[in-house]
Amino acid sequence: MANPSYLQQIQSIEGKVHQLVQQYQAGQERLRAAHQEIERLQQVIQEREEEIKNFQNQDNITKIVQTIAVDTASSTELKLKINEYLREIDKCIAYLRE
Repeated sequence: MANPSYLQQIQSIEGKVHQLVQQYQAGQERLRAAHQEIERLQQVIQEREEEIKNFQNQDNITKIVQTIAVDTASSTELKLKINEYLREIDKCIAYLRE
């Protein structure tokens, strides 16, 4: 028959192993959550970079139109046409990435 102190030591070790397993599983869950947050933030960054790029394109278009166009009617028309071309180019780029 086993000594009662050995049984207590074994039970203590089992308890500690159980706690370690729980801590490990909790750590794994936190790690998964952190990876998901990283992916989400990377997506947000990509969206913001795209917005900045679009804003810069709009600013460049405005500068080009102001340089080329003399009256406001032709300026607006030219700006709309350039925007249309840029949208088509963006579609082509997106298609090529796929």
